[in-house]
Amino acid sequence: MLIHVPAVLSPAQVAEARAALLGTDWGDGRVTAGAQSGLVKHNDQLARDNPVARDWGNRILDALGAAPLFVAAALPHRTVPPLFNRYNGGQHFGTHVDNAIRPVAGVKIRTDLSATLFLADPESYDGGELMIETPFGAQGVKLPAGDLVLYPASSLHRVEPVTRGTRLASFFWVQSMIRDDAARTMLFDLDQSIQALAATLGVDHPEVVTLSGLYHNLIRRWAET
Repeated sequence: MLIHVPAVLSPAQVAEARAALLGTDWGDGRVTAGAQSGLVKHNDQLARDNPVARDWGNRILDALGAAPLFVAAALPHRTVPPLFNRYNGGQHFGTHVDNAIRPVAGVKIRTDLSATLFLADPESYDGGELMIETPFGAQGVKLPAGDLVLYPASSLHRVEPVTRGTRLASFFWVQSMIRDDAARTMLFDLDQSIQALAATLGVDHPEVVTLSGLYHNLIRRWAET
């Protein structure tokens, strides 16, 4: 399941983030890569302890908590603090799969979902598409600044070379309460249908109440907390 979450950050927030992030010190992106992905990763990245990265990572987490579509799709249990990368001058990231486990502050987080929050206007750079392999073929993603894509971390994916301008983004991983992607997809579809029916019939309509009960009972059956 690929989910496009629009306007996680406002245009003003994106402009502020871009100015702050591009004005700080960048390093080699391979410092957080695994054995396989380190061979194909060619980009710049902010250190996890960079104060600008920490500040904007926290702001992004706050914004995600206020984004109903993200919460409905991810059903987050734990989230790896957002990191930041930059591509220019032909930099790219070859085909790879993300590490299954990410240790954060002594806690091991299972990476069920990967997320990329775009921070550069798509017209400002050429290339840089996030290519995600799906059962229906590769899907190219290049979103407006402030928008986010959420997809299974088990997916093979790559970032195409950036041949003009600079691609700036935040990326992170989520451990969902629902480990299984198929179950998570069904719950998301059910939730979106409930929201649409509630908007038409009212939240207290008997069918809406019944479906809401079904949704929560399925979460009780499948959730890991």
